[in-house]
This record gives sequence, structure tokens and C-alpha cells, in this order.
Amino acid sequence: MAASKPVEAAVVAAAAPGSGSGVGGGGGTSGPGTGGLPRWQLALAVGAPLLLGAGAMYLWTRQRRRREAGGRGDASGLKRNSERKTPEGRASPALGSGHPEGSGAHLEMNSLDRAQAAKNKGNKYFKAGKYEQAIQCYTEAISLCPTEKNVDLSTFYQNRAAAFEQLQKWKEVAEDCTKAVELNPKYVKALFRRAKAHEKLDNKKECLEDVTAVCILEGFQNQQSMLLADKVLKLLGKEKAKEKYKNREPLMPSPQFIKSYFSSFTDDIISQPMLKGEKSDEDKDKEGEALEVKENSGYLKAKQYMEEENYDKIISECSKEIEAQGKYMAEALLLRATFYLLIGNANAAKPDLDKVISLKEANVKLRANALIKRGSMYMQQQQPLLSTQDFNMAADIDPQNADVYHHRGQLKILLDQVEEAVADFDECIRLRPESALAQAQKCFALYRQAYTGNNSSQIQAAMKGFEEVIKKFPRCAEGYALYAQALTDQQQFDKADEMYDKCIDLEPDNATTYVHKGLLQLQWKQDLDRGLELISKAIEIDNKCDFAYETMGTIEVQRGNMEKAIDMFNKAINLAKSEMEMAHLYSLCDAAHAQTEVAKKYGLKPPTL
Repeated sequence: MAASKPVEAAVVAAAAPGSGSGVGGGGGTSGPGTGGLPRWQLALAVGAPLLLGAGAMYLWTRQRRRREAGGRGDASGLKRNSERKTPEGRASPALGSGHPEGSGAHLEMNSLDRAQAAKNKGNKYFKAGKYEQAIQCYTEAISLCPTEKNVDLSTFYQNRAAAFEQLQKWKEVAEDCTKAVELNPKYVKALFRRAKAHEKLDNKKECLEDVTAVCILEGFQNQQSMLLADKVLKLLGKEKAKEKYKNREPLMPSPQFIKSYFSSFTDDIISQPMLKGEKSDEDKDKEGEALEVKENSGYLKAKQYMEEENYDKIISECSKEIEAQGKYMAEALLLRATFYLLIGNANAAKPDLDKVISLKEANVKLRANALIKRGSMYMQQQQPLLSTQDFNMAADIDPQNADVYHHRGQLKILLDQVEEAVADFDECIRLRPESALAQAQKCFALYRQAYTGNNSSQIQAAMKGFEEVIKKFPRCAEGYALYAQALTDQQQFDKADEMYDKCIDLEPDNATTYVHKGLLQLQWKQDLDRGLELISKAIEIDNKCDFAYETMGTIEVQRGNMEKAIDMFNKAINLAKSEMEMAHLYSLCDAAHAQTEVAKKYGLKPPTL
């Protein structure tokens, strides 16, 4: 991805799903409450804009963005992937630490020389694998070393910690590294060795703080350090999200999100407008007044609430239909399951979906839709085999259902099966030629394949395809959004900005578009004020847009405003629609906390915007 120069700041420079409303603008494989796949990254290209909804295409872009790590030189002079297993030789003396003249200096040199000799002997034992003898020698060096020789003394403690490490005495490793760091606060080897000891002792918070300091000191150039940071952030995020998500209050997404989600289905019976027979004749003549349903049916009342955008009452009305075993029970089960998914309650949704799928007498389109939604749920839960099985079953029982191929195509994108994805999009288009979304997403799949393969001729062909799609479907906001992403990759920023403007003209209440446009300003013009203004506008439009809060938090990390960043991440956490997405957000928040602690302890801060 062509991007402006990365800034190593968001967590040790952190990440940034951009989380988005997931399926937000186009509905996708991840279904309601799309959770981003796990990610934190050590150098966020701030300007890399994310796709507007677009389901799997959106998630793929986020994955790619997370993987893009960069750095600004090896300030510490360390090699990438350098190992820190062996003890050190004589430490370089600090500036101004020369020995004073006179007899006192002579005695001091003798003491230091004897300490160095003991350390050198310990090194020989260490290299021979005789760690207990090495420890004895390093202990002797520590006892002989003059207390004012901080640099030398810190080396002796660090070497003894290395020997303890070989014996897997993690408590002793941490203690000796702490003494080394107290004597030499920016001692990379000691900090990293202590981080590994904390990991073994299951002290994740302390491990994260140490490895954060190491990453900053190394200029984000040592992959070994970054991998440990990545590992501990993911573990912390998962732990916190598991507890938080279990006790979270269900939260209904914004009306715009819900409407965008349902718009991704064309063969979904439950999202279709009420039929004439479902309304009373008297109500057909009323304009601007709420319709009253003809039958005393919980499901039909729920449908009425759908039309009124009174979404909070839908689950309870569906439950009434199900408890009464009414004639719309299958529809009520599917509608209730869908709203359970939308509020992030997959555990409640699954039994309803299972039941609809097992109802052989139910309308085949209901069963196929339930399979699509359960398959999307499985993919969100990182169970691709189960997800694939559900999509394939849906295609078997309802082979003429365009939705199956549309959503399975997005699944294939996530699984890096681009040729199969294109074939599914083609089938969707064959069944429903007017499907602008499928045509736009097919173009993006082809573009993604060309981009990752660095095939310039195929990239140009894909770009031409986007032009044809937006010409044929000028009212499809998703087409402009996907094209804008590709244009940004190709550094055609003017035209990308124009595409986002067209999205806003078509969908002025879609908050995610403003976030993408704001990110573009950062990458294109490095216009931080304008970028933040647009992201703030997104929050004003939809105060439940977790993508906006997450993006704002990531930018604030890079500006060095940790307190505000943490506040933004916490707001996004409370809006997360899946445990996986919540885990990612906790990782960002923990990374910001770690930077705050490192700044306090060691005065270390990454470069900022």
C-alpha cells in the first residue's frame, strides 16, 4: 500500500482496524458486528484509509494495514532479529567515568580489574554450558565492582541474569535485570531479558511495559522484540475481552448500520416490506401514521417496528410469536437471531439459527439466509471450516439465491481464495445482474489479487473495471468507496478524495465515509486538523461508530496524547460488537497505557505527529 511515511507511535506504535462498523456500508461475510481479525502493529501508516464497510474487502484492507510495520532507522545500532542470549564482555565506560589519579584510583582500578576478570571467567563457563559456575563468577564480579561503576555493575547483573535464564530461574532473572536497569535505565538487553522473564512468570502488564521500552529504544527495528509485544498484547486483549464481553450490556447499533446491514441481502424475506395482506385496509389509507397489523402476531408487529425503525422492540415481539408457536415462527426465529447478532449476542443467536436451519418445512430462503448468517458468525469467530460448510449447504439447498454467492465470495476473500471469490461474484451477478455491490466487490477482488501480485497490467484492468462499475451504477456508494481505496493505493489522492465526496453525497449519514476521508487527508496532505475534523464529524453523525473512536484514539497515540487516546479506545470498547473486536481494542488501549508508564519511568517516547 502506498502510504505516507509511517509513524512508530501507536503502541509502541499501535494498530489500527480501524475497526469500523464492520459490515457497515455493504454488509459482508462477517455479518452483524463484524470483528476485525486480530491485529496490532508497530508502525501505523496513519493515512492508509480503510474501506467503507464492504465486508470481507474491508477486513482484508484492515489486515493488510495492520501488517504494515515500518521504522525510521536503527537508532540503537541493533541488528534486526538480533539475539540476546550470550553474556556481555566489558561494558563501554560512560563518558567522564575515567579513573582519577592517585593511590585511591590505583586501588579502584585493581578492584574493577578483578571484577572484570571474574566476569570473563564467568563468560567462559557460560559458553561451556556450566551455568552454576558462571553464576558464582558473576556474583564475585558484582561483589568486587566499585559501587559507583554503574555501567560495569549493570553488565555483571545482566550476565548473571542470562545464566539464571538458562536454568529457567525466572524470578532471579527478573530480580537481576531490575538491578541492571536501575543502574542503567536504557539497558536494552536487561529490559528485554526481564520482559521475557515476566512473560514466563505471567506478569503480562510488566512484560508489556518492558518490551515497549525495548521497541522504542531499538527504533522498532528488532523483530524479536516486536513479536513479543504482539504476543503479549493479544493475550492481554483476549483475557480482558473475555471477561468484559461476558458481562456487557447489549447495545443496539445505529439505524444507519442496521439498514446498511439488511441492504446487503436481496433474498432475505424478513427484511422485505410488509405485504398488503399483513396490513389492515384502514391503515393503507393513512399517511404519516404508524401502521397497525391486521393479525395479532408478534412477528408482524416486529416487522411494523422494523419499518418504523423502532428496533429495540423487535426481539421481544419475535419472542411472543415464538412462544405462541404462531404461523410465522420460523420468520420470528430468524429475525430474532439477526437482531441478537446485531447487538453482539452470538450465543443467543445460534440456537435460533440452528432451529430455522433444521426446519425442513420452512421456506428454503429462510433456511438459506440462516445458513449465511450462521456461516458469517462462524467466520467472525475464526472457525472458517464451519463457515465454509454453512455457505456450501446454503448453495446446495437454494442454488438460485444470489445472496449465498455474494456472501460466500466475501468469505473466500478473507481466506485468500481470490479466484473462487471472483467465481462466486460472477454467479451472483448472473443471478442478479443489477447487483451493483457484487460487481464492485468483484472489481476489488481482482484489484487485490493484482496488487498483492504486483501485476501492473492487471491493476490497470481492475481500475478500468471500477470506472465501468461506477458509470453503470452511479448510485452505488460502495463502488465509489472501493474505487477510492484502490486509487489511494495508487497514490491518486485527488481522485480518491473525489470518490469519497461522491459517497458522502449519496449517503450523507454514513459516518464511516467521513473517517475514511479524514484518514485520506492525513496520508495525502498530512493535514491533521482536517483529518480530525472529519473524524469528529463522523462521531457527530453516529455516536455509536466504534470505527471513528478507534481511529481517533490511534491518531491521538501518534500525537502523544495518551490520556485522550485511552478515552477514545474505551469508548470503542463499549461499542464493540464482538469479543474479537473488543480484544483488539483492549490491545490498543493496553499499548497506550504501556507507553504512558514507559514515559514516566524512563522518559522514552516514540516520534509523534
